[in-house]
Amino acid sequence: MKKNWMEAFQIAAVYVGTIVGAGFATGKEIVQFFTQYGSIGFITILITGFLFIWLGTKMMLIAKDIGAASYQQFNEYLFGKKIGLIVNIFMLVILICVAAVMLSGAGAVFSEQLGWSFQIGLILTIILALITVFKGVKGLVSVNIIVVPILIIFSIVISVDAVVDHGFSFMKGENGTNSIWRSLFAPILYGSLNIALAQPVLVPLAREINDDWVIKRGGFIGGLLLCFILLTCHISLSSLPNFTQYEIPMAEVVKVSLVSMYGFYVIVIYGEIFTSVVSNLFGIQKQLETVLSIPKHLITFATVSIIYIISQIGYATLIEHLYPFFGYLSLLLLFLLIMKKRRKTLL
Repeated sequence: MKKNWMEAFQIAAVYVGTIVGAGFATGKEIVQFFTQYGSIGFITILITGFLFIWLGTKMMLIAKDIGAASYQQFNEYLFGKKIGLIVNIFMLVILICVAAVMLSGAGAVFSEQLGWSFQIGLILTIILALITVFKGVKGLVSVNIIVVPILIIFSIVISVDAVVDHGFSFMKGENGTNSIWRSLFAPILYGSLNIALAQPVLVPLAREINDDWVIKRGGFIGGLLLCFILLTCHISLSSLPNFTQYEIPMAEVVKVSLVSMYGFYVIVIYGEIFTSVVSNLFGIQKQLETVLSIPKHLITFATVSIIYIISQIGYATLIEHLYPFFGYLSLLLLFLLIMKKRRKTLL
């Protein structure tokens, strides 16, 4: 078996790019699930990182073993055909809504950080995403290979600057007595949500790679990088006063601490939002192609129209209400992934 590190790094880049979406890259998601709980957020991020490495890799290996071409086939294997059908309908709704969150996040970057029109941000993102989606998996990999390393470099620079200016204040935050149990449950909720959202991209990708060695290394590197980026963003956000008030809190961190990099970092945030819009559209298209006998271009345009309408609700509102709810819906997937044995060996 050829040990292809380049393919492993490509899997890692796609894994990171799929999960590091609007809420993650902007910092809003990290505030929602980790930073708002103070010092314990650092520990719970490590738990989430473990879940990303273990269960993200296991999901890809099972998908390879059964030859799943889409998350529909994967869920039917995991849940059985009848329950799997219900789960796939829920997954389709979740994907469409989360794609709307991503798209709305792109509009928020344009309006809050650039002072441009929210609608211009949406329309420009839709056009670029359609071009990329029509290129298939190669377009998805190409975008992530460029954007993910830049995001990692920036997250390191910003977190180091936060530690230099504020020390280890992120380890000293207070936790309210009423929030301690929610803070401990947050990493499980966050992990279940994002592993479910990664299904539509990682399942068909695993089938194309079809190599245990590459998948295991790619899943490990991808999960480790996600944990690292989460930690660095949490450190940076902890140094920002009133971090819960902003729709794009990471941009505010850069504006305060590294103003010379502000413009470039906004582009990086937009790049990560864009990769997640593309990932979600790609997953929805792959799913609907298996059940609808109409041209994929028509499927994509119809999906984009629905996503555009939902995105008008607003970015912060969508993140605050939809993400925790979808996290609860995804808990069963997390449980079955933990319990399920591979056809050959356990991971």
